[in-house]
Amino acid sequence: MDSRLSLWQIIKEDFQTPWKNDPAIKSKFELFFNYPGIWTIINYRIAHWIYEKGFHFIARVIMGFTQIITNIDIHPRCKIGRRVFIDHGVGVVVGETAIIGNDVLIYQGVTLGGVSLDKDVKRHPTIKNNAVISAGAKVLGNITIGENAKVGANSVVIKDVPDNSTAVGIPARVITKGKDKSQLSHNKIPDINKELFIYLSKRIAVLEDAITHHHEDIVAKRDEELEKIYRDFISTMKD
Repeated sequence: MDSRLSLWQIIKEDFQTPWKNDPAIKSKFELFFNYPGIWTIINYRIAHWIYEKGFHFIARVIMGFTQIITNIDIHPRCKIGRRVFIDHGVGVVVGETAIIGNDVLIYQGVTLGGVSLDKDVKRHPTIKNNAVISAGAKVLGNITIGENAKVGANSVVIKDVPDNSTAVGIPARVITKGKDKSQLSHNKIPDINKELFIYLSKRIAVLEDAITHHHEDIVAKRDEELEKIYRDFISTMKD
């Protein structure tokens, strides 16, 4: 949390965040009934402040009641930056040692979880500024999601994702690098399984043509084109 601003200034900023991130909002009245993510963040702000003062049990109780009401589980010890927006929010889990930067967008069903039972170590992810974690994604362990990075829906991330990159899949792999000016663009995330299926179908067609018609010169050319497509595809999958 930014020490230059008071707790109440940051909470006021949290109330303004939905207007920047959700085109569905039409009135301030909706904030009270349709945005559990906002109320969870605000309760977290208060609980985190209490936790930092040493009243750990009270902070945990506050977030426990918040979880019952909103179905969002955030540990009061974790660190969450400014203007973080949890959209819809149901099923979101943020672990004890997670760190979330500024202007991060998190969708429903996201888990920022740990893979270790060791105490007094950082067990949870760091999400840097302007990252987007899409619905159902699981980001596990002491890894870093870079600035402006995107994690595709239902991906399982167990390795660092560089700045300005998009990662998808189980386990997630980086498929694009280079800053994308669009904030979300779920529709631009490629279907890895589909791409491989299309490649294999074309490869089989080339082999069948070679066996049936003996068009070696044409087959060789098509095979070379397919090999280039395959190499380009594999290069985008490398970490």
